Amino acid sequence: MFDAASSPGQTPQPLPPAQPPAQGVPGPRTPVSTQERPRQTARPGGKQRDAFFDNAKYLAIVLVAMGHSWEPLKGDSRILEGLYTVVYSFHMPAFIIISGFFSRNFDMRPDRLKRLITGVLVPYVVFETAYPLFNNLVTGSHEQISLLDPWFLTWFLCALFVWRLTTPIWKLVRHPLPVALVIAMLASLTPSIGDDLDLQRVLQFLPYFVLGLNMKPEHFQLVRRRSVRIAAVPVFAAALLVGWWAVPRMNTAWFYHRDSAQELGAPWWCGPVMTLAMMACSLLLTACFFAWVPGRKTWFTTLGAGTICGYLLHGFLVKFADYRGWFDRAWLHRPLGEILVTLIAGVAVTLLCTAPVRRVFRFAMEPKMEWAFKQDAARLARERGRQAPEKAAS
Repeated sequence: MFDAASSPGQTPQPLPPAQPPAQGVPGPRTPVSTQERPRQTARPGGKQRDAFFDNAKYLAIVLVAMGHSWEPLKGDSRILEGLYTVVYSFHMPAFIIISGFFSRNFDMRPDRLKRLITGVLVPYVVFETAYPLFNNLVTGSHEQISLLDPWFLTWFLCALFVWRLTTPIWKLVRHPLPVALVIAMLASLTPSIGDDLDLQRVLQFLPYFVLGLNMKPEHFQLVRRRSVRIAAVPVFAAALLVGWWAVPRMNTAWFYHRDSAQELGAPWWCGPVMTLAMMACSLLLTACFFAWVPGRKTWFTTLGAGTICGYLLHGFLVKFADYRGWFDRAWLHRPLGEILVTLIAGVAVTLLCTAPVRRVFRFAMEPKMEWAFKQDAARLARERGRQAPEKAAS
C-alpha cells in the first residue's frame, strides 16, 4: 500500500529480467508466456515498477473500501454478509504479504529508518490525530486523541511499523514462519494483551508479513499459472457458498484478528485452532486473488502507487456517510442500493489514488522532513567527491 499498501517509502524491486542467450547459443525452445511474466513500467529516473504488484495493490484497496461500505448494510442481507466474509478473509492478508515482500531488504541503515519514519510513523501520527478531530467536528462529540489506541484504519500503519522494525530478527531466525505462527496462536488466547497499539492484530497478522518476507518473485509466478487461474474459479465459488452458509453460524469478528478467543465468547483452545484454520483459508483465497491479478500494464496500474491515499482518505468518506445517517436509508438496504453503494465506494477510492490527490496530501503521507534528520556525513562526502572534479573541469 505504501508506495502504499506494499512498501511505504521503499522502491519496489522489479522481477529479475530474463538473461539473453550468449552469442551463438540457441535460447530455450519453449517461449515464456507474456501472461506469466508481469510487465514492468518505466519510472522517472530509469527505475522500473512491476505492473503486477501495482495492479494487486489497487485491486486490494478497492476491496478494502467496498468492505467498509458494506459494514452498515450487511446486517440486512445474508448474501452481502457472506460476500463480506469472503472478502475479509483475504484482502488484508494479500496486502500484508505484499508489504512483507517489499520489506525484504529492510535493515537499520539510516536512510531506510528515515523512510520508515516519514512513510509510516508520521502518517500514523497525522491520521491518528485527524480521525478523532474529524469525528468531533462532524458529530459534535468530544473524543480524545490517543496515539496508543489506533482508530479505524490506522492500525495497519502501527502494525507495519512494528513488523518492519522486526524484519532483521526474522532474517536471523532459522524457521521464521513457524515461530510467527506460534506467536499468533498464543496471542489469540491471551486477552490480557489489551488494545494498546492494537497488538492483537499486530501479532495475529504477523505470520502473513513473515511469509511475505520469505517469498521470492518466482513464488508469485507459481500462483499465476493458467491452471491456477482456472482452478480459482470453483474455489471462489465454493468460498461464496461457504460464506453464505456461515453467516448465521460464525462470528465474523474472527476475520478481524483483533480479539482473543475468550473475548469472542469461545473456549481458549479455539484461538489457536481458528488461527490455523483462518490462515489456511486466507492463503488459499489470497493465492486465487493473485492468480487473477493481471501482470500487464492496465488503466489502473499507475493507481497502485497511490494506494496509501486511497486507504487513509476513504475512511473519512465512509465515516462521514455513517455519521450523517446516509446508510440508514431503507432503499440502500435493498439489492440495487447495495450495488450502488459498492460502485460508489469503488469509484471514490479510485479517485483518491490518482496523482493529483497524491500531490495534495504528500505533506502528510510522503513528507521528506529533511529538517528533522541529521545529515548523513558519508553521503555528503560522496557528493562533495563527485562535485570536485566537475568544479576542477570548469
